[in-house]
Amino acid sequence: MERIDKILSHHGFGSRKDVKKLLRDERVTVNGKFVYDSGFQLDIENDVVCVDDEEIRLQHDVYIMMNKCQDVVCANKDGEHQTVFDLLDESLKHKFLGGDLHCMGRLDIDTEGLLILTTDGKLTHKLLSPKTHAPKTYAVGLRDSLTEEEKQNYTEKFSKGFWVDREQNEAGFDAQPAEIQFTMSNEENNKSAARMRQKANETANRESESSRQDVVIDCLLTIYEGKFHQVKRMFAQLGNEVVYLKRVKMGQLELDPAIPLGGYRELTKEEIELLSK
Repeated sequence: MERIDKILSHHGFGSRKDVKKLLRDERVTVNGKFVYDSGFQLDIENDVVCVDDEEIRLQHDVYIMMNKCQDVVCANKDGEHQTVFDLLDESLKHKFLGGDLHCMGRLDIDTEGLLILTTDGKLTHKLLSPKTHAPKTYAVGLRDSLTEEEKQNYTEKFSKGFWVDREQNEAGFDAQPAEIQFTMSNEENNKSAARMRQKANETANRESESSRQDVVIDCLLTIYEGKFHQVKRMFAQLGNEVVYLKRVKMGQLELDPAIPLGGYRELTKEEIELLSK
């Protein structure tokens, strides 16, 4: 149970003082009856609240899937660049019952793809905890094309894990085993990878701007940790360079290819359950 003034304030109806005026002016009903007491206790799971005859969707936590575009940063504020929160509608730029929206993990400014914004701090902690080893899959475009022998060498190295040198002030680290899947001539033998590569290519090439060239996806890489610039540093350690990077899956949740770059939508109940597994 929650106070009605707290709930309406957290759903974008101003301060608690503003909500009191709404109540006095008979603009708020609960289950069809006017409510005047700002301390009225609401059951957010069962009560129906209307403001000016429009039903308000009561939420404790919010879960948003964004297809992050390049040149925006995963931060609340930035003096130089647009942030992912700048892309959101004004209706989402307020405090919810579960708290403020935050990024569930971060993507670099030049990395695209699946980004979850949520108020659910417990779920964020669970998925980002090093003890969880939650898988994250990236579609990767490489500077240098690889021979079949080099692909086999990469596959073996990633499957065993290897040392990655320091970068600037970031210490080197032993990268844990990861899974890499290259485009193969016999893709029918790996339908899951082929399907995900197709989705990655669809979302990567969806933009119609003339300045954007078609993106080539060389492989999918699934890692189980989240070190600074990890994917880029792992390929650099092998003498290659990542020229395109897009996260396409987090845990069991895949990026919806229908979401355009810079676009977003709320997760379905089923998707929230997938993310929680």
